[in-house]
Amino acid sequence: MIRIASQKDAKAIASLLWEIFEDMELSLLKKIPKNTLLEMVAEAVADPVYRYGFKRGIVYELDGEIAGVCFGYKAVDELVIDDPFMEILVNNGYDNNEKLFVDKEALPDEWYLDSIVVNPTYRGLGIGSALLREMEQMALKAGSKRIGLNVDIANPKAKKLYSSIGYTKVAELVLSGHRYEHLCKALSNTAAAVVQK
Repeated sequence: MIRIASQKDAKAIASLLWEIFEDMELSLLKKIPKNTLLEMVAEAVADPVYRYGFKRGIVYELDGEIAGVCFGYKAVDELVIDDPFMEILVNNGYDNNEKLFVDKEALPDEWYLDSIVVNPTYRGLGIGSALLREMEQMALKAGSKRIGLNVDIANPKAKKLYSSIGYTKVAELVLSGHRYEHLCKALSNTAAAVVQK
């Protein structure tokens, strides 16, 4: 079952997102102990403005467990999405110049699919694809005409998956020292498919 994330999912969300943090080799991971950082991310999930705020995410729940999560937002929101986490950093005695994410990720006028992660136990069941389709519908409902995401150049398997469902490369970016391809998909095709059902 796919549903909007809730505050009670905060710890499970933070734990699943850790895989992304490690893959991106975020500098803050070297400065803050893992358990402390996970607690701070989980605390920030309660703020709907946050990048991973519960109102920006959807979860796939299977047998009472969070099997996957997906977060997205309008590109214009990128200016404020990390403010809640910065406040939590300061409240925990860390420098207010520290950031979990330091690079701009979204392109103008798009709905940005920030993160999608499936628990390794549940991979191969179509959960990621289902979350992607639902996030595209959320973007459409929010008035967006295209959705964008970044895929690590070192992950051709992921790029192949996104390409197979209509995403095309529009740019290259460097995020946390890694090269990414920015892929976009026009959402009018999705809207047409929904109308035909």
